[in-house]
Amino acid sequence: MKLSLGFSPCPNDTFIFDALVNNKIDTEGLEFDVHLEDVQTLNEWARAGKLDISKISYGVLPLVISQYQLLNSGGALGKGVGPLLISKKDVDPALLQETVNKYTIAVPGINTTAHLLFSMAFPHAKNKIFLVFNEIEDAVLSGKVDAGVIIHENRFTYQDKGLVKLMDLGNYWEQQLQVPIPLGGIIAHNRIGKETAAKVDRLIRKSLEFAFSNYPELTDYIRIHAQEMSEDVMRKHIDLYVNNFTIDLGIEGKKAVDTLLEVYNSRI
Repeated sequence: MKLSLGFSPCPNDTFIFDALVNNKIDTEGLEFDVHLEDVQTLNEWARAGKLDISKISYGVLPLVISQYQLLNSGGALGKGVGPLLISKKDVDPALLQETVNKYTIAVPGINTTAHLLFSMAFPHAKNKIFLVFNEIEDAVLSGKVDAGVIIHENRFTYQDKGLVKLMDLGNYWEQQLQVPIPLGGIIAHNRIGKETAAKVDRLIRKSLEFAFSNYPELTDYIRIHAQEMSEDVMRKHIDLYVNNFTIDLGIEGKKAVDTLLEVYNSRI
């Protein structure tokens, strides 16, 4: 049985799925047609029901929950892992709410968790433009936008480029709601059935356990898709976004996801 599978080329995802898609573990009769795309593309595809299995931003989960079920393994949740609001010029955080409408702010996709968290912290911000996540740092540097919400490896590079953090949106979430931040999850389309979805969930966990058994070695599959990232940044990326919640959501992780759904529903 062949299933379509989508995830991002970021090191945390290629680390998780390498063994699964490159036959380093027994896939129990399943084959995968792999699509590596940025998360906003994957979010849009999920809304269209395009893929059988996909990584998504938790921010889009409320819009696809009727078509897909959420798997326990392979996602990104945690504490201290949230998006950052950055700029070229420092601004007193106490003044941000009063001045935010003076800024043009780049956000990585309308249905991303980053956008949900930014909107929660700054409900009155209007001047937003949506870019692919890896374009935001350069947009701030060039002056195309005044500030930007960054995720992934940009968390490790923005200071080297002279940019400053205005707010840690993840910390804001944690302080307000007292649960980990649900960033990205793995979903299985209802058309593949619960039994097959459960098998995929189990295989993702096996793939992740295989990856951990060889870590901190970085495989060629991770390097090829890392887009000139240094090995140090690749490992920081994996260390930040791959944790116990990635192996299994557990009670705390499921509570965090339920909280996000409640926050979303309270805003519509």
